[in-house]
Amino acid sequence: MQASEVEVIDRAIAILDSHLKEKGILFDSPEAVRSFLRLQLEREEHEVFGVLFLDTKHRMIEFARMFEGTINAATVYPREVVKKGLQLNSAAVVICHNHPSGDSTPSSADRHLTVRLKDALALVEIRLLDHFVVGHGEMTSFSEMGLI
Repeated sequence: MQASEVEVIDRAIAILDSHLKEKGILFDSPEAVRSFLRLQLEREEHEVFGVLFLDTKHRMIEFARMFEGTINAATVYPREVVKKGLQLNSAAVVICHNHPSGDSTPSSADRHLTVRLKDALALVEIRLLDHFVVGHGEMTSFSEMGLI
């Protein structure tokens, strides 16, 4: 790919991203979430953990890139996710992270983290709707796999 093509693609992603970040965007399907998260995380070269904070009607309040890591891991602190959820008065969240390797298969650590976050968020009445693992051209939904 030529440098000019990369610049055009990056600019197009920036334009789409700015439209998707408008407050109130409704996430009413896994496909809508997939489209948004793909723009956010698919091209990252290190692991990034993000949270999509939603209101009671599943409209976006904010997307936050909360933790960044290395090429194969990121340390996530449930306390900080809960704190941000309360600060934003969030009713629900979708958590996500990328796998720079391109393989969106959840690890056992991903599964364990999901349970910890679900339990921590439930204590303050914030629902964990899903956990997406973003790969290259593929994405895995914990909810669709029956893991949430």
